[in-house]
Amino acid sequence: MLEQLLGPDDFDVLPHLVAIGLAYVLAFPIGWNREKTERSAGLRTFPLVAVASCGFIQAAESLTAETPEAMARIVEGLITGMGFIGGGAILRLKDSVKGTATAASLWITGAIGASVALGSLDVAVMLSIVTVATLWIMAPIKHLDNLQDAGDQDGPGEGQAPQGRK
Repeated sequence: MLEQLLGPDDFDVLPHLVAIGLAYVLAFPIGWNREKTERSAGLRTFPLVAVASCGFIQAAESLTAETPEAMARIVEGLITGMGFIGGGAILRLKDSVKGTATAASLWITGAIGASVALGSLDVAVMLSIVTVATLWIMAPIKHLDNLQDAGDQDGPGEGQAPQGRK
């Protein structure tokens, strides 16, 4: 019945399923990292963001085939939307800001989904690898830096006089 409405060549699910599946797989490690570190967005959110970004572009392909400017507007809307979603993950508490890594990760996950949909699989894979590497490699380094900063703020170390006294 659907083939009668659309024609025999208009309903081809496999390429879309492969693209959406790849977007999901590339976003999953990012979501795993955020979930493991108990961030506001995690295992469900990141793959869904990638799949949605991929899906929006794929759904618009037939409408924008003749006008690249129209596809550019779709991509611009995705970039703006991802910025909006990421902005919701950022919290300002007194003298600190939290959630910027999650916001940036959401934004890049949207880029992964868009890259897959646009056929730039090499870009999507590299974005995923760089993001996962950054989140996993930089976390221990940041933790060490925070420990060092906390030690510096605790007061004078052994053998040091407090500031302002002689």
